[in-house]
Amino acid sequence: MRIVVLGAGGVGGYFGGRLAHAGADVTFFARGATLEALRTRGLRVDSIKGDIEIPRVNATDDASSIGKADAILVAVKSWQVRDACASIRDAVGDDTIVVPLENGMEAPDDIAAVLGPKNAAGGLCGLVSFVVEPGHIRHISVDPFIAFGELDNQRSARAEELLAAITSAGITSFIPPDIQRAMWMKFLFIATVSGIGAITRSSAGVWRSMPETRAMA
Repeated sequence: MRIVVLGAGGVGGYFGGRLAHAGADVTFFARGATLEALRTRGLRVDSIKGDIEIPRVNATDDASSIGKADAILVAVKSWQVRDACASIRDAVGDDTIVVPLENGMEAPDDIAAVLGPKNAAGGLCGLVSFVVEPGHIRHISVDPFIAFGELDNQRSARAEELLAAITSAGITSFIPPDIQRAMWMKFLFIATVSGIGAITRSSAGVWRSMPETRAMA
């Protein structure tokens, strides 16, 4: 299965790195310093699940050089989804499944608006990671997972094939019965944790231990 990872930051670098390290056919679509680092030094992931280092990875900023992908994992920031999808259009075929890993609910609509409804899926992930420097990712918390599915909640052949590829790489992944519900659950969790953290300017471990802010949550 040919998988394109759109963005190679904390999320794309981690999941793409795990897939590539397991032998999956992965191409990273990146730009600037990140692309240069992937081409010259490869990809390094420091993780509580075990470190990996891949000296050579497939990386490009030219979608026409990729061919048609079977699956694209969208791992850019939410406000970048439309522009990022436009930049990868040449790698999207009639049956390519495009899975967003952003927080929030808008990404499937953004994908559909640019690439067409038949390519858009729903998705989310669980991971706490960050970029140490271009091409170097550090995963510090949460047992990583990817949940995704067709927007009509049918278990399609393309979704099953992607699920098999992800799980074969040792990544926890599943197709929930209702992908919209799963995305809302993640969004509500993030909104609560991030909102209270912003208001209190304290970590979750601190505000959860205080009766007042715990009640607010």
